[in-house]
Amino acid sequence: MNRAEREAAVRHLMEQRPPQVPPDLYADVVRRGSRLTNRRTAARRVMWLLLLAAAVAFTAWALSARPWVEPPSQTTPPVITW
Repeated sequence: MNRAEREAAVRHLMEQRPPQVPPDLYADVVRRGSRLTNRRTAARRVMWLLLLAAAVAFTAWALSARPWVEPPSQTTPPVITW
C-alpha cells in the first residue's frame, strides 16, 4: 500500500459516519471514572499519612537519641599533673 492508497483509505474512514455508541456506556464510564478518582484520592491520602507518620517517628527518635551530640568518652582522660 503506497502513500496515495493510505491517504484514500484514511479519507474514506473519516467520511464515514461514526459508529453508534450504546446509550448505557456513558453511565458505566462515569461510574468507573469516579471509582478510579476515589481510589487515587484514597491512595494519595494514605501516602501523605504515611509520610507524616514517618516524619513524626524520625523527629521523636532524633529528639530522644540526639545523634548530633558527641557520645561520652569511654576512656578516662590522661593525667597531666602529678
